[in-house]
Amino acid sequence: MNPVIVVHGGGASSISKDRKEQVRQGIIKAAEAGYKILTDGGSAVDAVEVAVAFLEDHPEFNAGCGSVLNVNGDVEMDASIMNGKDLSAGAVSAVRCIANPIKLARLVMEKTAHCFLTDQGAAKFAAVMGVPTIPKEQLVTERNIKRLEKEKHEKGALKLDCQQDLGTVGAVALDCKGNVAYATSTGGIVNKMVGRVGDTPCIGSGGYADNDVGAISTTGHGESILKVNLARLTLFHVEQGKTLEEAANMSLGYMKSKLKGLGGVILVSKAGDWAVKWTSTSMPWAAAKDGKLHSGIDLDETNITDLA
Repeated sequence: MNPVIVVHGGGASSISKDRKEQVRQGIIKAAEAGYKILTDGGSAVDAVEVAVAFLEDHPEFNAGCGSVLNVNGDVEMDASIMNGKDLSAGAVSAVRCIANPIKLARLVMEKTAHCFLTDQGAAKFAAVMGVPTIPKEQLVTERNIKRLEKEKHEKGALKLDCQQDLGTVGAVALDCKGNVAYATSTGGIVNKMVGRVGDTPCIGSGGYADNDVGAISTTGHGESILKVNLARLTLFHVEQGKTLEEAANMSLGYMKSKLKGLGGVILVSKAGDWAVKWTSTSMPWAAAKDGKLHSGIDLDETNITDLA
């Protein structure tokens, strides 16, 4: 198989001009890092983990050190990962004070008999696995402090909740052995209640991977995504014979019409086709296949360059 990786940086209402270039470069570098693993013969699971960990380490994205703050001004993060070869999966939610929740999710997948650990249990497991803790201040950016203040100030004003803060990061990949995988990670939504968990760590909502169909990672309004099981719903349409684009349009359209929920998906099929679709204003994405890098942020924008 010719390997493929697709990466997203979250659905967004809009990305300011001064941030756009940093976001564009970040998403491209994440895709390049994952693609290098695939072209070196590495696994789809390795590739999506590396791509997502790169974005967790990038302060412009709502995951890891760029995570948004809850009502108390703290960072609580969620992540999940899945191997399409045997449907093994790992997830964590409401984790604090670690740099890369996606790496912890993979440890849950590979080192426990469980799929999903949360909060204190996840923290204890991380300690047992030797995952270093970091001071919580290290995950808090000045931009996110301002965003929380703005959100609290505007809370009384009328606004479309479903359009706000749709940030998540994710990746899907197909490796040279024909295995697919997904990884998704997030800091959640600004001003969320303590302990709020969205779609990201929930297998079938935040993502799904099955070698018989393909892999998907989602982003958007977490409560809406949970209610429609967006990831599995999209792959169901693929199983029914729809193209990736048709399947994505159907499931995103259903979520929008039923719940007014906005979001986006990235997909790779077992045959190596890929697609990116979103209903939010923008969604930074990049895809690497056959030595070419495709990328974009806004609708009807695709840049194609040769990979070195």
